[in-house]
Amino acid sequence: MPLLRIDLYEGRSDDEIAKLLDAIHAVMLGAFKVPARDRYQIVSEHAPSRMIMEDTGLDIPRTSKFVMLQVTTRPRTREMKELFYKEMVTALELKCGVPPSDVMVNFVTCADEDWSFGLGRAQFLTKEL
Repeated sequence: MPLLRIDLYEGRSDDEIAKLLDAIHAVMLGAFKVPARDRYQIVSEHAPSRMIMEDTGLDIPRTSKFVMLQVTTRPRTREMKELFYKEMVTALELKCGVPPSDVMVNFVTCADEDWSFGLGRAQFLTKEL
């Protein structure tokens, strides 16, 4: 955990998506210091008419390479989040050719009792995790 939801405009190949997911996972591992098998990623692709992602008036250009990351996680420090933002745009540009202007991130923070990884237990509360 964290759970990452990645929204993209349709049109990327499976190889491009695999590279994108690997880059995102590597940044998450570095920024949050979680185990390597802590990988929960869901990709949704959208026709351009089904996803409108503007810039809140910031004059940030968007292209068809746009990536929206929603990170659902336990509480993280401000420093961790800022490192995540910075390293994410760097990694996606270098490894996937996604310009920093095409990367948007949103954090949703949950408490330990909000997670069950299966078996009907809240593993953070039971100290299994």
